[in-house]
Amino acid sequence: MEEENQDMGFKVQDRRLFSSETGEARKQEPPPHGAEKTASQERGTEESQGAFQEVTFSSFVLGLSTQALMCLGEIPNPQDGKPYQDLPAARQLIDILGLLKHKTLGNLEKNEVQLLDHILFDLRMKFVESVKGR
Repeated sequence: MEEENQDMGFKVQDRRLFSSETGEARKQEPPPHGAEKTASQERGTEESQGAFQEVTFSSFVLGLSTQALMCLGEIPNPQDGKPYQDLPAARQLIDILGLLKHKTLGNLEKNEVQLLDHILFDLRMKFVESVKGR
């Protein structure tokens, strides 16, 4: 019975970079024959790891403002390339940015405060223009 379980074709390989017993770095062993990654697989891994940058307060605010601009129809939807308007969603995003400004008062650097102020002003003006244009 034990012999049957051993010949199931499974091989467990520990890929951890550090030893669980000593905590020291393991030496890197080459992958077994046939397990090499293709160049496209390597590129895909590098691209997916590079796609995410460090999230800072400024990048977070810029992301929310980009979404608001999309909802205002100022930026085309990246999925289909067509602009659309969703004013309730735009208003909610603008309100979230206003809430962030209020809740972070006194905790931001000068450039972050200026960025948030400018973005809020621009988005609010674009929102008013969009509502008037209906």
